[in-house]
Amino acid sequence: MSEEKEQKEHEHPPEHHEFHIQIDRVHYTVHQRFMTGEQLRHVPPTPIGPDRDLFEVVPGGTDRKITDSEEVEIRDGKRFFTAPAQINPGRVL
Repeated sequence: MSEEKEQKEHEHPPEHHEFHIQIDRVHYTVHQRFMTGEQLRHVPPTPIGPDRDLFEVVPGGTDRKITDSEEVEIRDGKRFFTAPAQINPGRVL
C-alpha cells in the first residue's frame, strides 16, 4: 500500500466498521457510527419496548438517558442498559 493511500485511509477511515456494543449486558455488533435511540432499541432480536427507558453507561459519571430521536456516536465497547420507564412505589409498612 502506498504511503499516500495509507494516509488518506487514516484521515477518512472506510465507512464499513464493526462496533461491538452491549445492551443489558448482551453483546451485539452494529455497523453504523451514529445511531438514534430508536435504532438502538431495535438492535436486540426482541426490540426494547416503550415501557423501558434506554441509558448510555457513562464511566465515572452520570448515566445518560437516550431519547428515541437522539443520535449517539457509537464506538467499540459502548454500553447501554434499560430500566422501567415508570416505577411504581410500594406501599409503606
